[in-house]
Amino acid sequence: MRAPEPDGAATGVWSTGVRRGDDGALSVAGVDVREIARTHGTPAYVVDEADLRGRARAFAEAFDAAFAESAGMAGADVYYAGKAFLSVAVARWVHEEGLRLDTSTGGELAVALRAGVPGEAIGLHGNNKSDDEIRTALAHGVGRIVVDSLAEVERVATLAAEAGTRAPVMVRVTTGVHAGGHDFIATAHEDQKFGLSLASGAARKAVDEILARDSLELVGLHSHIGSQIVDLAGFEVAARAVLGLRAEIAAETGFLAPEVDLGGGYGIRYTAADDVPPAPAQIAATLADAVRRVCAELGTPVPRVSVEPGRSIAGPAGLTLYTVGTVKEVALDDGGTRTYVSVDGGMSDNIRTALYDAAYTATLAGRRPDAGAVTARVVGKHCESGDIVVRDVALPADVRAGDLLAVPATGAYGRSMASNYNMVPRPPVLAATQDGVRVLVRRETVEDLLALDLG
Repeated sequence: MRAPEPDGAATGVWSTGVRRGDDGALSVAGVDVREIARTHGTPAYVVDEADLRGRARAFAEAFDAAFAESAGMAGADVYYAGKAFLSVAVARWVHEEGLRLDTSTGGELAVALRAGVPGEAIGLHGNNKSDDEIRTALAHGVGRIVVDSLAEVERVATLAAEAGTRAPVMVRVTTGVHAGGHDFIATAHEDQKFGLSLASGAARKAVDEILARDSLELVGLHSHIGSQIVDLAGFEVAARAVLGLRAEIAAETGFLAPEVDLGGGYGIRYTAADDVPPAPAQIAATLADAVRRVCAELGTPVPRVSVEPGRSIAGPAGLTLYTVGTVKEVALDDGGTRTYVSVDGGMSDNIRTALYDAAYTATLAGRRPDAGAVTARVVGKHCESGDIVVRDVALPADVRAGDLLAVPATGAYGRSMASNYNMVPRPPVLAATQDGVRVLVRRETVEDLLALDLG
């Protein structure tokens, strides 16, 4: 018989509010997942509100402490990276817990504004911003626009002049530091779409062009080295590169950039086999020490520092709840078998396994098993052989149609990367609290899909 974790507080894979009852059923913030499934259906994304808020608050408090003036620093700002998952409620939650908000499209910016986040607490990212997105950001007084190309410097300058305003901009610097678990999510090596190269001189050229334009205000330099990072060493290397550029600019132009953004990408645990990621306090202390030491070596004052956690706040706070359909044994070439467990979602609600070969785990969520474990593969309902949710996981041999399965650590990049592949409506996002469950984003319906089709 298999009755594994979760105890969210103990494992770090599940949100802190997840527990398994004596009857084997999971609860989130005290709410039984069987009741969630009966009331709201499956598949469904379930977010532990207290857990998400707590993670946001931990980052705010850790960076406030590590970068306080009393510690010889110039302060810090934490921006929640909305691309991980953004809804009006989540934008409100993180802002209420002391965070600012990083957006990368006009849609994310619209959500932040609808949530009541003030413009000065919002940043706008993106490698190919439209004129309308830039105009909207300027109209709402966003605190910074992160420019990503030399052409964009000119476009932002022109649009700011037309609006009769001065645009606060940062330069995204490609430092050459490569970090993260997959080439597609490592963003500071040279051969990729983001940023302006430090090595080629493009970053410095962008700075010079910004300083020459009255409609632009250079508020700082920006670096982002990748995603799902659990080793902090890369951040010190990147910080040294960006702070060196800052010192060079100051020596040659007299302008000392007031802020440096060291990005985000802090990793989480997807399975119990994963390394334990650093806590916010460790991240903040490590970055503060690096900035302090490098600036001392360079003989420059320390800047204000900003960071952009996303996955590390939203990821562990969410799980996806599925209902099992078909279960079948498949013969393998080596003479063995594998149990394929099909669920009512798949790559339309979690593309990361297919896209990045990401590893997840799953557990029987609605009852205690009556059989030992077998190695299973959890797959979706889509017309695609690569439609895999969990590649290999131990599930009870008696898993059957109608059972509930829960997949943890899907609070980030599940709903935000979801699609309507095979015309499957996207699941709802539900917030679980001690007071019950409420819908943050409603379930799509077939009628929603047909409403877009004008025939």
